[in-house]
Amino acid sequence: MNLYGSCSRSQRGHFLSILMPCLSLVPFLVLPPLRYRGLTLVLTFVFYASFHLSRKPISIVKSELHTNCSSLEKIPPNDTNSTTWCDWAPFDQANYNELFGALDNAFLVAYAIGMFISGIFGERLPLRYYLSGGMVLSGLFTSLFGLAYFWEIHVLWYYIIIQICNGLVQTTGWPSVVTCVGNWFGKGKRGLIMGIWNSHTSVGNILGSLIAGVWVSSAWGLSFIVPGIIIAIMGIVCFLFLVECECELGLDASSQPPAGRREKDPEVTLSADDGSCSRENTIDSSEYPKEPAEQPGAISFLGALRIPGVVEFSLCLLFAKLVSYTFLYWLPLYIVNVAHFSAKEAGDLSTLFDVGGILGGILAGLISDYTDGRATTCCVMLIVAAPMLFLYNHVGQNGIGSSIAMLIVCGALVNGPYALITTAVSADLGTHECLKGNAKALSTVTAIIDGTGSVGAALGPLLAGLISPTGWNNVFYMLITADILACLFLSRVVYKEIKGWCGCYTRKRGYVLLKSQVCRVFL
Repeated sequence: MNLYGSCSRSQRGHFLSILMPCLSLVPFLVLPPLRYRGLTLVLTFVFYASFHLSRKPISIVKSELHTNCSSLEKIPPNDTNSTTWCDWAPFDQANYNELFGALDNAFLVAYAIGMFISGIFGERLPLRYYLSGGMVLSGLFTSLFGLAYFWEIHVLWYYIIIQICNGLVQTTGWPSVVTCVGNWFGKGKRGLIMGIWNSHTSVGNILGSLIAGVWVSSAWGLSFIVPGIIIAIMGIVCFLFLVECECELGLDASSQPPAGRREKDPEVTLSADDGSCSRENTIDSSEYPKEPAEQPGAISFLGALRIPGVVEFSLCLLFAKLVSYTFLYWLPLYIVNVAHFSAKEAGDLSTLFDVGGILGGILAGLISDYTDGRATTCCVMLIVAAPMLFLYNHVGQNGIGSSIAMLIVCGALVNGPYALITTAVSADLGTHECLKGNAKALSTVTAIIDGTGSVGAALGPLLAGLISPTGWNNVFYMLITADILACLFLSRVVYKEIKGWCGCYTRKRGYVLLKSQVCRVFL
């Protein structure tokens, strides 16, 4: 008996077959592979944190690419405009906000388009190769953006093209990590587990802000190069150590011992209830011959859209992510312009929004597990977020204390629903009972939900760049409107959840269906 077939290179063809199984071979022959479950949770946490770590520097560097040069103590060169001599061309123009918006939009539009395609590829390619390749390429394009500082590149199209390429390759991340976690964890505590796990987004943003802030005023190119190197290294770690599913711990025909020695060997089977992998002891296959189980095919794009709840949560995420990504890309610049902090101080202060996001994601997951109401949890947090955004804009900059408190509260209320929908809700819908155990739908469902949300993520920074010249108040009015629209798209599902709590309907993990209508579209 063995794990991965053997501890040799023949089973997996990479270092994982040598290092990991041999360290703990004996316990896993008897006990469930909890250590691999924990390892997968930690690795995917670190991997996606590195994705956000590489996205954050652009928001920190914006205030350095265009700053008020007249306020600096340095003396400008002769015959130089005193207000723009220290800016980095082409962002030294009066329409710099629109140019920054174009940079953000190039990344986010490419990300949104690529996300719809990414889930389809993710279901048909080995996730370990797919994810690790995307991480290495993300590191390359992030570093190329920073190298423009040392190569003294001042052409706008260079930055636009780099952003587009980076947006496309970063779509490999989210469907892959959610699928891996969904394969290893059941539905029991999924909201809490994924709420804690989803803090990787905020952790990555915090680390990205701190790392970028170290070099933003001295050599801003390093603010991109260092995160690029980090995510590329994490891509190599992913290739060596990621275990996609418990199914990978099984045997194949090439590595099985002779028939007389197969008795009591563990065999990996696919549960028909939830599509998750499980292990069970089998007896000699020569005595009880079996027909090979037919593997379910990957679900189509339209088939995924027909899963109850996918459309509602996708449209809600569009506006929730619009708010979240506007803060991600524009909060440091807002703090510089309104509170008049330095670029490094604004970057450090903006991390408090992500601290609140960690707390909000955990709280949303815990509440939704307890109430069995994903949609209601999201809707309540979005409703409370609207007045909090208004208060932050009007009183949040009155003092450092109020600014810290309001940033944490707003971060929790804005990122809580966003985190819940992109993790627990996506995993729930991707393993819906209508799929009849087809686990291959998880990647496509995740990509559809997050891809739709990414459309909002592209619109938010773009609208902020267009609206901010008219005043920051108008930007916040736009964010409040988006919060309200997100609630409206969930209203039907929330209504059914409330009816379900009264005993009129049947609840199923955050969306509610009439008993007579469950899976009707699939029958």
